[in-house]
Amino acid sequence: MEDYIVRAAAANTQIRAFAAVTTKLVEEARQRHGTSPVATAALGRLLTGGVMMGSMMKNPTDMLTIQIKCSGPIGGLTVTADSRGNVKGYVHDPDVILPPKNGKLDVGGALGQGVMTVIKDMGLKEPYSGQTILQTGEIAEDLTYYFATSEQVPSSVGLGVLMEKNNTVKCAGGFIVQVMPFIEDEVLNKLEHNIQNIQSVTSMLDNGHTPEEMLAQVLEGLELEITDTMPAGFYCNCSKERIEKAIISIGKKDIQSMIDDGEDIEVKCHFCNTAYNYTVDELKELLKKSR
Repeated sequence: MEDYIVRAAAANTQIRAFAAVTTKLVEEARQRHGTSPVATAALGRLLTGGVMMGSMMKNPTDMLTIQIKCSGPIGGLTVTADSRGNVKGYVHDPDVILPPKNGKLDVGGALGQGVMTVIKDMGLKEPYSGQTILQTGEIAEDLTYYFATSEQVPSSVGLGVLMEKNNTVKCAGGFIVQVMPFIEDEVLNKLEHNIQNIQSVTSMLDNGHTPEEMLAQVLEGLELEITDTMPAGFYCNCSKERIEKAIISIGKKDIQSMIDDGEDIEVKCHFCNTAYNYTVDELKELLKKSR
């Protein structure tokens, strides 16, 4: 199944919903960063949440960033998504290994205590920024809490990453369901009942459920209407030119120091781990461009 996001409404627009399958993009992130199983699960959940939240934005140039700074051994995570289904991200320590907790990967233990910051850059003078304390470190609950406290939108977020025995990604995906202020009690009660009784996201994905079928379970009996679908993918817009600008920005002194070392340098993009090499001659050219 290709990765994609569906957007939907239910109960005569009293509910809006998003669901995604993200298996391929999470596996690509795992391969690029060489993440351990628990780091793959943590990053995969945040990439999935991020790509769905990105799809909520309106304009092609809108950008969303989710940063988690935490006390656990993973150190932190950063994910950036646009409104067109593109997402990228990384963890601070991709090698973190923890024993399972209740037979599952201990994502909460990897994150520990911390803070989640959501930044939306929608072309205004100042980006919107909301910050919340991590509730469980399991990411889905943390995003649910963020929506309720920072955006005042009661939501339910479900995220899942299931690993194969060889530590590749078997399946990944999730859903976000949000209720409008005018929701009727009867509809809300039905929705809450459904959410309490659905299978886990990983179980649904493992059983071959599409995003549409996931939402059909979450919104059973609530007149689900799929409004559109869009492809999702891991995409990084880094380039040698962009990295050059970053090198130029560090200043003459540091560039001169690299030149004096007399060796080629390698610079890696945080988000996709692509390596860019610069010869001493190229560094001399960048020195001329720096201030």
